Amino acid sequence: IFIFCLNCRVVSKIFIEIKWLLIMDELYKFRREAEFRRLSPRTIESYENCLRKFFNWVRKDYRQVTKKDVREFLEELQTRNFAGGTIHIYLNAIKFFFEQIIHRNFRIDIRYSKRPQKLPLVLSKEEVRALIESISNEKHRLMISLLYGSGMRVSEFVNLKVKDLELDKNYGFVRQGKGRKDRIFIIPSTIREKLMGEIENKQPEDCVFLSNRNEKYSVATIQAILEKSAKISGLWGTKRVHPHTLRHSFATHLIQNGASLNEVQAMLGHKSPETSMIYVHMASPNMINIKSPLDNL
Repeated sequence: IFIFCLNCRVVSKIFIEIKWLLIMDELYKFRREAEFRRLSPRTIESYENCLRKFFNWVRKDYRQVTKKDVREFLEELQTRNFAGGTIHIYLNAIKFFFEQIIHRNFRIDIRYSKRPQKLPLVLSKEEVRALIESISNEKHRLMISLLYGSGMRVSEFVNLKVKDLELDKNYGFVRQGKGRKDRIFIIPSTIREKLMGEIENKQPEDCVFLSNRNEKYSVATIQAILEKSAKISGLWGTKRVHPHTLRHSFATHLIQNGASLNEVQAMLGHKSPETSMIYVHMASPNMINIKSPLDNL
């Protein structure tokens, strides 16, 4: 009996290893297909992680997976209080795998409640000014000024190259931003001369901002600069300032200055105007020329 059980365990282990070899081969196909379709590296990594967790949970050959398995997996994520957006990513990853790689029709009808969208943290113009003025390092001050003044994502900012700037025209280009799209961003005229000095001895392929070790800045370094300046300016006690806070503030201030929703959408590189609509809510009504109908009675 002992030998029989031992053999069963060995066979079971071999079966599991074979199953994972098959899945790994399909995951390799998934990665190739995802790269061919120009999904972002972050999306590919996220989808692959979701698929690994799913197959580890289902413990089946992928060819034996049913819609019921997928539904039960997603429902378990719900019971574990996963956010609606996170469950949606798992669903998209599974659908992409089975529909595009295995070529099976996986129409999963599952309802999940999304977490209510919270209004983003936005700094006032006075707070942004105080934040920037509290930075004693001139290069760091210039970096944060451009990050806010352009509305770029921090990942786009650290990868900005000299060749992407059109300083004589007060604009630059974000190359292959989110969604693999190029777009124009504005360069504040107040920092144009300082930017000229910053790139004076750099090559077109160099990053606009390089550290003392001649390396590209990391996102963590930008966050550290902001955190330090927020503490010095007294903001950190009430507001946790992050790089994206400056992007939210940029968009809100554009609306307050009279920019249209379409202009804000273009500046931020949003796919749809609905995504940019939240900044209209952030701007005060008097700044966007909205009056209560009671005032006209």
